[in-house]
Amino acid sequence: MNSPLITEEVALTEPKVLLEELIHLRSSVLTKSQKQLDKWKLDIGEDRNNFRYSAANLANYLALRQHDLRKLQVMLHFRGLSSLGRIEAQVLQNLDAVIMTLARLCGEDNEKYTSYISQQTMESLTQGQRLLEAETVLVFGKKPLNRRVRMMVTLGTETAQNPELVRQMVASGMNIARINCAHDTSKEWLQMITNVRRAEQKTGFQCKISMDLGGPKSRTGKIITPKDKLIKISDTILLTTAIPKPSKQYPFQIQCMLPEVIEQVHIGAQIWFDDGKIGAIVNECVSEGLVLLITQASDTGDKIKSDKGINFPDTKLNLDALTAKDIIDLDFIVKYADIINYSFVQTTKDIHLIQQEIEKRNPQRKIAMIAKIETAKAIEHLPSLIVAAASKHPFGVMIARGDLAVEIGFERMAEMQEEILWICEAAHTPVIWATQVLETLAKTGRPTRAEMTDAAMAERAECVMLNKGKYIIEAMRILDSVLVRMETHQSKKTAQLRALRSWL
Repeated sequence: MNSPLITEEVALTEPKVLLEELIHLRSSVLTKSQKQLDKWKLDIGEDRNNFRYSAANLANYLALRQHDLRKLQVMLHFRGLSSLGRIEAQVLQNLDAVIMTLARLCGEDNEKYTSYISQQTMESLTQGQRLLEAETVLVFGKKPLNRRVRMMVTLGTETAQNPELVRQMVASGMNIARINCAHDTSKEWLQMITNVRRAEQKTGFQCKISMDLGGPKSRTGKIITPKDKLIKISDTILLTTAIPKPSKQYPFQIQCMLPEVIEQVHIGAQIWFDDGKIGAIVNECVSEGLVLLITQASDTGDKIKSDKGINFPDTKLNLDALTAKDIIDLDFIVKYADIINYSFVQTTKDIHLIQQEIEKRNPQRKIAMIAKIETAKAIEHLPSLIVAAASKHPFGVMIARGDLAVEIGFERMAEMQEEILWICEAAHTPVIWATQVLETLAKTGRPTRAEMTDAAMAERAECVMLNKGKYIIEAMRILDSVLVRMETHQSKKTAQLRALRSWL
């Protein structure tokens, strides 16, 4: 905060100054949040009345976080009061609770503080938490027996022909089965869904079906490289929209499967392949495509494979979030899936577009929707995306850390996933913690130490996503164990002081 009222010396000796500071802060929050709600009023309709409360709390939280509260937090902490560090789900009620306590500390019992005191009931103080839990059930299904956090698992092609594997996955704790429409066909998707439904009947456990729209994801197609040669720093590559043909001028060639992006990229722009494993800059624009200079690769060289992602973090791409294929796939998804995972959503225009498409297919069905946050633009518009979507559908957010890390920079990833968690909790919107969770374990059977810590941190989300792999059942077993253990120590941002046994 930038208020002249508070200095460390005064706050420690004069609780009334601190009280007035909090009242001033509350007033500022209400004024700013009302302006934000006015901007959102066209999206906040009558479809889901509970979300009106959540939208107001989100506006309050955004207004609160425009202030630097660090000095105020220290002063509150010194007096044994809440330092507002876990205020996300219930902003005004938490502010009021501190104001009420300070008023009594100051001996203030007059009518000036009656409104703050009268509002405090256990029901009002936990309403945000209850709304988040209710929305989580609507999106992801009922709470598992042994843990709060749900487990989403990607189904590989083999699950279409292996019902026993699917049964094992459901029995091992898969709460949501994820099908990626960028792979396979409707024939395989239907068989996967059939196997999940049969597994539900055999195990008695509920498992939702979640389907990813492919979106305008740029991927590698056909690739030409000199025989047995890996890509190294300072190599030159042609990124082309055509099918590559052998060339002395461009011995390395990569086909870009999203042709419209090539003409939007400028000289000097960064391009990354395969979730940031290989980096390049655009050296030249030629008739065949883009000539790239490799700037990032391992010392021994790397191999680029087909069907790997391509990211353009420096380029503001003008692309529709729904592709022609997505619109066709929606016919199947709206009929069979419980959840739509919306790839590369960036603005409220994208949300309105998919809502219209769902309405065309089944106006009575409020299918759950997940916005995959994977670009800087999506982060910028996150609060508006939540309001536009959650006002009409059960809604959640996926932190798609693979693309997002490349788009915003790896050094910002940890910070940004925290901020997304806070914003979503303020909106009572469940979050999926996704990409590379126990990835090494699922693929090789042996986890890394870092990914075990990452899996433990995922407890703060409402759902964790595992990708496919040969050892997926073992990865699920270990993730289940980690989540159950961590929930005895942590709930969202709140430490749980379970008795420690290790030193007794």
